[in-house]
This record gives sequence, structure tokens and C-alpha cells, in this order.
Amino acid sequence: MTEQEPAPPRAAADAAVTSAPVEVGEAPRLADPDAVDTSLRSPAQRSRTFAGILVNTALANITTSYLWFALTFWVYLETRNVIATGVIGGAYMLLIALSSISFGTFVDRYRKLAVMRFAAGFTLVMFVLSGVMFLLTPAAWLLDLTQPWFWVFTLVILIGAVVENMRNIALSTTVTILIEPDRRANANGLVGMVQGLMFIVTSLLSGLSVGLLGMGWTIVVALALTALAFAHLLMLRMPEEVRAAATDAHGGFDLRGSLAAVLAISGLFALILFSTFNNFIGGVYMALMDPYGLEMFPVELWGTYFAFGATGFIVGGALIGKLGLGSNPLRTMLIAVILMGVLGAVFTLREWAWLYIAGIWLYLVLVPFVEAAEQTIIQQVVPLHRQGRVFGFAMAFESAAAPITAFLIAPIAQVWIIPYARSAEGAAQLAPLLGEGTSRGIALVFLMAGIIMIAAALLAFLTPVYRRVSASYAGAAAEAPGTATPSARPLDK
Repeated sequence: MTEQEPAPPRAAADAAVTSAPVEVGEAPRLADPDAVDTSLRSPAQRSRTFAGILVNTALANITTSYLWFALTFWVYLETRNVIATGVIGGAYMLLIALSSISFGTFVDRYRKLAVMRFAAGFTLVMFVLSGVMFLLTPAAWLLDLTQPWFWVFTLVILIGAVVENMRNIALSTTVTILIEPDRRANANGLVGMVQGLMFIVTSLLSGLSVGLLGMGWTIVVALALTALAFAHLLMLRMPEEVRAAATDAHGGFDLRGSLAAVLAISGLFALILFSTFNNFIGGVYMALMDPYGLEMFPVELWGTYFAFGATGFIVGGALIGKLGLGSNPLRTMLIAVILMGVLGAVFTLREWAWLYIAGIWLYLVLVPFVEAAEQTIIQQVVPLHRQGRVFGFAMAFESAAAPITAFLIAPIAQVWIIPYARSAEGAAQLAPLLGEGTSRGIALVFLMAGIIMIAAALLAFLTPVYRRVSASYAGAAAEAPGTATPSARPLDK
């Protein structure tokens, strides 16, 4: 990344950055107002630029997810070991948790497009390395969990996919730069739609690719799409970002500054904590959803059915894009989390294909509401020069919940719960509640995780922090409805 401006003298930088606490609902304050000039183009032109960035990010996310989903499918089909899938999914989220602070720091220190181009180029290099390794290493070595080759091959692919998440943090800040305040909830809804498209295409292509082409050609396809996205990104321009904004971010891992940026705004840490509820059950799904689906369907059909279920993401994002998030995005978020817990508890009560797919579809309808609510509030109350670190901190904190549950639940399920459920005694005890089938142990884990998730979200409604944040946001909406209330108007075309 070469577009960083020379750092101002320390005294000047400290004077330029606002460090006093900011109440929820207060308008964002730029440390360097000359760094962003939205008068250069009309809102419609800025929206088109945002659409180009969104489409490019969608292609990049589809490609990285396509490859690591395919890796998960391939490893499970070859080993039939849920510990392996749990390790892959948990390692992915753990790497995100460990790296997101750095990602957010770089987003604050550099121009957003420069960050995106760096991430795209790095991912391309890592995928090339994975292809070389697959070509030169026997498959038996790559699939042996006791050998270093499995871990090296997996980490190369996962690191390439994880670095791509730097673009997602930068994308959230481009919403602040390019989109009018009263339309940001709608823009975040479009981001949710893109994520839904990613799941659909990824699930469909990953299953078909592994089943029909094999892992080698899957890597080749991922390389070609990554190169295409990188080339397209080099053609995009965002003149509104005149230069990198002056910021108090230091080094490559500004944990202290990230934490200070979060704590400077009343209730912001609680908002991040609330959104983490979603990731608790996400870790369980990460470890066990693919094994459950692959036990029920062939890999080609599982990818297709999951792709159909993922259309719920698009429906949820479209609903937000049209209707917004209401007057209290935090309340919307917690209601969505409760409903997600209910779905997680019931969608495997019986080993019925239609129940499983319908549950996935409804669950994914709700996911964009949780994510868009958090993004909209942060974009409203956090100054632009700190948004990268706040989004990075949120991603790190929330992502840490998933690998914890994934790493814990995968070995427990493999060693104790699944064998118990498949034994004669266990099957008889679980039959009245969960019916009969080969995956009743996984269903028991889903049921317990869903109940815990519901209880956590209900308790959040009773906390003083929830009431304080809701009241602050409502007050801001009453005083400045044009900038504080998410609008239901669609973005300019």
C-alpha cells in the first residue's frame, strides 16, 4: 500500500483527532474534513461507484468462500471426520479474530481502494501457492491430520481467504463516504444481499466443483476468478476520498486505539456484545452444519440445496433495502437473534430434508438484519477516521465467539454425542424428542445451542445498556431525522 500520506507532527495529529467521549446519536466528526469531498459528484454518481465496489467485493468474496467451502467439503468426504471440518471452520474464524484489529488499523491509515487492492493481490498470491502445493504434494499427505502438510495447505488457503476480509471492513467505511446518512441502512441491506448471493453461488459451485471436477480444478477456477476481480478493482476510482484522512491510528496493530475508539462512545461495546450472540450459534453451525447436510445428501445435492436455502440472505437484504431497520435498529437486531435461536432449536428436530432446508432459509433471512443493524449504528455514531478500527474490533470480538464453540463442539460431538446418539440406548432415549436418524447427535447440539441463544437475547432486552442505547438513538432520530433515522428509500440508480 503506497498511497499513505506523510504523517503530521504528533501534536498536530493529536489536535486533529477528537478523543472526547461521544454519545450515541451524535453526528460523526471527521478529524480531517479535507480528506473527503462529496461535492465532487452527485449522490447518484457516488451510488454507482458504491455499486461497482460492491459488485467487485461480491466477486472476491464468492471466490474466496468458494475455495474454502470446497476445502471443507473435500476434507470431510475424504476423511468423514467432523473434527477436521471443525478445525477448518474454527481456524478460519480464529484467523479473522486475530487479524481484524490489524485490518481495521490499515483501513484507517490508508485510502480505502489502496487497502482493497492490497488485499486482492495478497489473496491471489496465496491461492497460487495453494495450487503449487496441491500439484506437488500427494493427496494422502494433504489429508493426513497427523502430518504438517494438511495444516500448511489449509492455512495457505485460509490465510488467503481471511485477508480478503480486509476489503469488507473497507467496504463498510465506503458506505460512510459514498452514501447519504439517511440511506445507509438501505446500503447495508444491499451488502446483505451480496452476502446472500455469495452463499448461493459458493454453495452451489463448491459442491458441484468438488463432486465433478475435484479439488485441483477447483483451485484453478478460484485463481482465475481472483485474478479477474483484482483486474476489475484496478479500474475503479473513488475521487471523493481526496487522500487518507489524518488519524490517531499507529503501527499495524492498534489494539489500544481500537479499544479507545469503542469505549469513547457510550453503549458501543454493548452493541458489539449483542451482535456476538449471533456468532455463538454460528460456531456450532460452522462445525456441524456441513456434516449434517452431507450425511443427508450427496455432495452435489447438498451444495444445491444449501444454495437454495441461501436465497434467504437475498430476501432479508432486499427487505432492509426497501424498508430499512425501523426507529430502533438495536431492538430489530435482538428480535432477529431470538428468532434465529428458535430456528436453530427446531430445524433438526426430525431428520426431514424439507425442514432442514426451510430452517436454513429462514435463518439466513434474519442474518442481514443483525449485521445491517450493527453497521448502521456504527456508521452513524463513529467518526470516519476511527471507523476502520471500530469495525475491525467488532469483527475480531464477534469472530472469536465462533471458533470457541467450533473447537469445543466438534471434538465433543465426534467423541461423545454422536456415538451416544447412534447407540441403541441413546437412540431410544432421544427418539421421543428428536425422532430417529443417523444425525440425532448433531440435532441435539443444535437444539441446546438454540435454547441458549434465545435466553441470552431475552436477557439483553432487560439490561440498562439496551434501554440507554435505545433512548439515545431515539433522541437523535427525533432531533435530526434526516441523518439519524434509517430511510426506506432505495439508493439512487
